[in-house]
Amino acid sequence: MENQRSLARRPVTPFVVLGVLALAVILSVWWVTRPGPLLIQGEVAAPRVDVSARISGRVAELAADLGGRVEAGDTLALLSNPQLVTAHAAAASGVTVAQASEAAAGSTRPEVIRAREAELAAAQADLRLAEEQSARDTELSQQGLRPQAAIDQSVRNVDTAARRVEAAEAQLDLANAGASPEERAVAAAQVAQAEASLAQRQADLDELTIIAPLSGEISARLVELGENIGPGAPMFTIVDLDQAWFTFNLREDLLDGLQIGDVLSVHIPALDRDIDAQITLINVQGQFASWRATRATGDFDLRSFELRARPTEPVAGLRPGMSALISLGR
Repeated sequence: MENQRSLARRPVTPFVVLGVLALAVILSVWWVTRPGPLLIQGEVAAPRVDVSARISGRVAELAADLGGRVEAGDTLALLSNPQLVTAHAAAASGVTVAQASEAAAGSTRPEVIRAREAELAAAQADLRLAEEQSARDTELSQQGLRPQAAIDQSVRNVDTAARRVEAAEAQLDLANAGASPEERAVAAAQVAQAEASLAQRQADLDELTIIAPLSGEISARLVELGENIGPGAPMFTIVDLDQAWFTFNLREDLLDGLQIGDVLSVHIPALDRDIDAQITLINVQGQFASWRATRATGDFDLRSFELRARPTEPVAGLRPGMSALISLGR
């Protein structure tokens, strides 16, 4: 007991104090300089489509405004172009003309057929008359009352009348048959050409109605009512907020342990919340990282990779351009 009291009364030496202080300093320096998680900043991105007109026209009606929600197929604007309307009417008339020509090529007027039938009847009557005259001349010749020259002339008259009957029959057949197969093919081709021209004009008219190619929010409206626009001129910008993703640029030495399908915790300062996101893309970029220079000692440039991650669940209020933060251990 007395020995314990003597030990308790023994003073602490300066070496012990210095040792404790040195240990505290070492621990403090380690705490301050210890490697911590690396904070990577990215941003929110989303599919974006610039809607433009394929033809020129004047803006006659605006059916969507900046910040509005549209669905795929909704009408955004209506254009006016009187020249296209006139061209469409002309193309429709061309189809009517071509169809009428095709119908005419496939038939013959009844008046023409009756005329050909009358010509055939007259030719047949002439043939019968020539045959009767030839028969009388032959009988008279047998009685010695007709010279041979008269007989020969009668035979030629019968032959000529027969040829006229054949010609009249051919003309009647042509009238009944109408146009030739080649002429009908040409008429059908003209109809097809006119219908194709009309379809093109109709397509041009359809382009006067500007529709939304996807669902989303109107993030930009670049036209005003009554404004003239040309083909390809941007009119609206639509952003699909439902398909938003996070994008980060990482040095390749920070990709260790990251692979497609992994789930990251992404902090959104604008929403003050953490969001789980699944990696969907790790893709190399063309430029080199500017924060790691090449040295003559053998170091090398590190390329940058784009990392994309999509939220595992819909996030209300998430908008393109918002900052996104992830922590990577070193």
